[in-house]
Amino acid sequence: MKILIIEDETELMEVIRQSLEKESFLVESAGDYASALDKIISFDYDCILLDIMLPGGSGLDILQELKNMDKSDNVIIISAKDSLDDKLTGLELGADDYLTKPFHIAELNARIKSVLRRKSFGGKNTVELGNVKLDLDDRTLHINNQPLLLNRKEFDILSYMVVNKNRLVNKTSLAEHVWGDHMDEADDYEFIYSQIKNLRKKLKESQAGIEIQAVYGLGYKLIVL
Repeated sequence: MKILIIEDETELMEVIRQSLEKESFLVESAGDYASALDKIISFDYDCILLDIMLPGGSGLDILQELKNMDKSDNVIIISAKDSLDDKLTGLELGADDYLTKPFHIAELNARIKSVLRRKSFGGKNTVELGNVKLDLDDRTLHINNQPLLLNRKEFDILSYMVVNKNRLVNKTSLAEHVWGDHMDEADDYEFIYSQIKNLRKKLKESQAGIEIQAVYGLGYKLIVL
C-alpha cells in the first residue's frame, strides 16, 4: 500500500514516515503545495495524509484538484486548524477523515487502516477468494488454511492485484504502486518480472484458487479459478 504525506513540518513528517514504514507501507512525501501537486498529478496513492496549511497554497486546493482529476485516492486531513468550516469543506471536497494536531501516531495508523479497509475491501481486514485468505492488518496469506510466506513486495503486489481482480493491471501502474517514484531510477521492468515470477510460482505450488495471468506486452490480471 502506497501513502503520500503532504506536510511541511519536517519532524512530524519523519515521525509519521518511520511509523508507517514499520507497518510495511510504501511512503512518499511532499513538503509544499507545488511538490504535492506534482505528486498527485504524476502518481496514484492508496491514502494521502494532507495538511491544510502548506507553503505556497492550501491543502483544500489539493483536494479540489484530486476531485477535478476524478482520482479516488483516500484522503485523511491532518491539520492544526480545528475549524468546523475547514473540516466540513474538506469532507465536502472528498476527504475521508479529519484528524486534528496533535494526535497519537497509533490513532493515525488505525484511521489509515480503517479508511483503506472501507474503500478497498468493504470494511473488512481480510479478503477471501476461494481457498485464499489475505489478512491486510497482519500482512499474512493462507491457502487452504495453511500459511504461505511472502516477502514485502510479493504481498504488496498480491493485495493490489486482489483489489483489481479480473481487471488488467498495466506494468507501469503496478510499478508505481509497489515501488513508488523510485521506479524512475530503473532501466527496465526486470525488478517487477522477478517478483511476479516468484509470486506466481508460490501460488501455483500451494494450489491457490487464484492465478495471476500475464497479458503479453500490457501487464497482468488476477483471476479466480
